[in-house]
Amino acid sequence: MNIPPDSLAHLRTLTRQFAQARDWAPFHTPKNLAMALSVEVAELVEHFQWLPTGADAELDDAARLGIRHELADVLLYLVQLADKTGVDLHAAALEKIALNAAKYPATR
Repeated sequence: MNIPPDSLAHLRTLTRQFAQARDWAPFHTPKNLAMALSVEVAELVEHFQWLPTGADAELDDAARLGIRHELADVLLYLVQLADKTGVDLHAAALEKIALNAAKYPATR
């Protein structure tokens, strides 16, 4: 199976390999991954704390780099949590978009 390098499946494979190489797999339980995910989201939020809006003009290069890295951490933990819980993130996202469209129909 040829997995595109820009896919969630590729990230899943890389995170599995990374954890296995460090013997971290036993610690990557759904609970622990969910907790780690929430910590990474909090670290992301810190970059926006006290800014009026968080718009690009309010950010310096260091903040942009920090945001980039925290977003990557959030994504990687999310991919790992989905892997451990058997959730197809792409399918789940499409399902949620459809549910939201039905719940909040466009008015124009």
